[in-house]
Amino acid sequence: MRLTELLTPTRVGIEHVSSNGGGSNGDELDKAKALSLLADMLARGASVTRGEVERVLVEREGLQSTGIGEGVAIPHGALPQLDAQSAALLIVPEGVAFDAIDGAPVTILFAVIGPKRATGEHLKTLARVSRLLRNKGFRDQLVGASAAQVAYDLIAAEEQK
Repeated sequence: MRLTELLTPTRVGIEHVSSNGGGSNGDELDKAKALSLLADMLARGASVTRGEVERVLVEREGLQSTGIGEGVAIPHGALPQLDAQSAALLIVPEGVAFDAIDGAPVTILFAVIGPKRATGEHLKTLARVSRLLRNKGFRDQLVGASAAQVAYDLIAAEEQK
């Protein structure tokens, strides 16, 4: 399964942080707000509410940050009522503090939720995301994407290689 089968252009967002530290909608962009934005995107077209998705993402972050370093975080979780996995991508070119293992701000947040009973498939998807984002040149292209569709198209092209 390709990541573009889990991700749609409508579940890709680019959030710019203004010079005063706020997001493009005026709210301060921090880890909690970033998770909330991802929950919004993940709930689109899913059989769960934004609140349920946000709760599972926040609970997982409470165990240990999903900020894996080099500007990447992979928030994830599982819900029993889901029938399939879905993904969302949030790009924050200026970075957001995320308690990543290297202490650096996170610019790429690639979130995945799936059914609780599909642990093996969930782990394969997380590994796929990690492999995709391992390449610094590709990460730089994503962070530099001018629009959500451009970011989605970059992922689709990378998966074709």
